[in-house]
Amino acid sequence: MRHPPRLPLLVAGAALALAASTIAPVGTASAAAPACTVEYSVTSQWDSGFQGAVKITNNTAALSSWSLSFDLAGGQQVSQGWNAKWSQSGRTVTAANENWNAALGSGASISAGFLASGSGSTAAPLSFKLNGTTCNVDAEVPPDPPAPTDGPPVLKASGNKLVDESGATRRLLGVNRSGGEFACVQGYGIWDGPVDDASVKAIADWNVNTVRIPLNEECWLGLSNIKPEYAGANYIAAVKDLVTKVKAHGMTPMLELHWSHGQYTGNSAGCSDVHASCQKPMPNMQYTPSFWASVASTFKDDPTVVFDLFNEPYPDRATSTAEQAWTCWRDGGTCPGIGYEVAGMQDLIDTIRETGATNVILAGGLAYSNDLSQWLTYKPSDPAGNLAAAWHVYNFNTCSNESCWDSTLGPVAAQVPLVAGEIGENTCAHSFIDRVMTWFDEREQSYLGWTWNTWNCNSGPALISDYDGTPTSFGIGLRDHLRSLDG
Repeated sequence: MRHPPRLPLLVAGAALALAASTIAPVGTASAAAPACTVEYSVTSQWDSGFQGAVKITNNTAALSSWSLSFDLAGGQQVSQGWNAKWSQSGRTVTAANENWNAALGSGASISAGFLASGSGSTAAPLSFKLNGTTCNVDAEVPPDPPAPTDGPPVLKASGNKLVDESGATRRLLGVNRSGGEFACVQGYGIWDGPVDDASVKAIADWNVNTVRIPLNEECWLGLSNIKPEYAGANYIAAVKDLVTKVKAHGMTPMLELHWSHGQYTGNSAGCSDVHASCQKPMPNMQYTPSFWASVASTFKDDPTVVFDLFNEPYPDRATSTAEQAWTCWRDGGTCPGIGYEVAGMQDLIDTIRETGATNVILAGGLAYSNDLSQWLTYKPSDPAGNLAAAWHVYNFNTCSNESCWDSTLGPVAAQVPLVAGEIGENTCAHSFIDRVMTWFDEREQSYLGWTWNTWNCNSGPALISDYDGTPTSFGIGLRDHLRSLDG
């Protein structure tokens, strides 16, 4: 974590309360609304230590959980505290909510206190972060350019179809643009390959109308393990810029949470890292609601953007019963086999809607989004009535034939819009996705190929060999099929 210079000494009883900043929603004016304010005070001091207090005020969308972090100087150590779960690693102190005070509404405040050992000065911390967002720093954010008049449509779930404002059926047909989920956390950039106007135009030239953009929650929130140049405001600005480019070419941007925080070392674990460096079985309550509150607040004034809640849930690998897995998927909480508190799909939908965002939301099922067998039974409630089911399929998945699609996808597609957010195969050919596209075309449902990246198709399905749109053998199948469709 990079720390700015510290403030002058804070005398006993004095308080620090400075305005904070956040990223303005799309289309807003240049003045950034405060994200949070922190009042810090030393209420008592003695030779070997002192008593401190913090008052935290949340000035943005309501939080379902909160965590405040700051640094103490001079070897001071927190020994005990109240109204929060206090911990310390090196100089960094963290105060996380108790179960009874987890909710922090918009405009609401919470106060907590602690005792710390250590002689000498009690210099006030300069940097405070609430759920990864820096408090007490003013910033100016330039306004976004106006949306093009010939941009993508505003979509709405109507029965089992997505429709535009005229009521005409629309399908999301396109590609994934991978990179935003891993480059930042791996420390070498924000995107994998170019995202300039020419490369985005090359996507549109395939008759693509939707681009799915995988994201990393720790990079978006600007947490301490990410290089500052690839995190926080810089990362958000890069995502907003890509969204603008995608829309400028008439395509729908789909923002999706791919990698998230939370340590999982159980069955099918992708990594042992607590950080957002691989696919975790479920979102977490510590950061994911904050991520979606921020994303939704940023884009709530742009209903052309689609939100995909979580890439590929797999709580079924952590528990032995389908009932437990689907309950965990919908309701979150303490889930069998998962060592962190889970944010369920209902938690995330509620978080998004509490910001006022009415955008279309996608929710993928179990088994890495390949299992929708009980999606309707455990369907979350969406107060905006704008929810669709997400599904992923590759030739090596369990549900990879028409018989399974008819029996498990068919009932879902008959009731709600169905979006195959990832389709692909590891054969460097396209015979499998040809079958998938045919099945979805017959039902007027949506699909997107994985992925618009120049990888070796044997190690991961790659649609292109060059960002000018030169297709691989696999990509030829998707490109030619999309070009054969009307609209």
